[in-house]
Amino acid sequence: MSYPRSAIPTFYYVAFGLYEPALTTLGFLGTMADPVRTHNSQAPWPSGIPAPAVLPLASMVTIVQLAHVCALLGFVNFFILGTVRRHLAGQPAIQEKIVGALLTPLLVGDIAHLAFTIWALGDERWVFSNWSGMLWITVVLGLTLLIPRVAWHMGVGRYVNRRDGKGALMQ
Repeated sequence: MSYPRSAIPTFYYVAFGLYEPALTTLGFLGTMADPVRTHNSQAPWPSGIPAPAVLPLASMVTIVQLAHVCALLGFVNFFILGTVRRHLAGQPAIQEKIVGALLTPLLVGDIAHLAFTIWALGDERWVFSNWSGMLWITVVLGLTLLIPRVAWHMGVGRYVNRRDGKGALMQ
């Protein structure tokens, strides 16, 4: 059986080096364009209570900082994965270690992000009909990153040094 020679095959590079940075950048730009709407669409509002038209300064700063940090993580992925693919192309074992160091905290972050989002919804967490479009997008797009990260950690479709080792590379 022949295994891929890269710890970052095209699918994973596209998912984490292109798709994720694009999502996080679009999220940041959307927040900058309309921070009030971004804030107000994060979770369902209680019936009869209008969403605020103006955010308190602390909320405005928090929502913009959150969007910025998400975009920053996307750019970190873009630059690290591109650099590893370009400069360590013939060294999949080193690629695996570096990419693992990048994707492990992001996997923990994916799980925590989904868990904390669901937890923070309180009694509304399972009332899916009340979920906002933004909340659905957050959960669904979060899963589109979580599932490939789990697959990468499981070694699906990529070089894994412990499994493939030097013998597989000499074939």
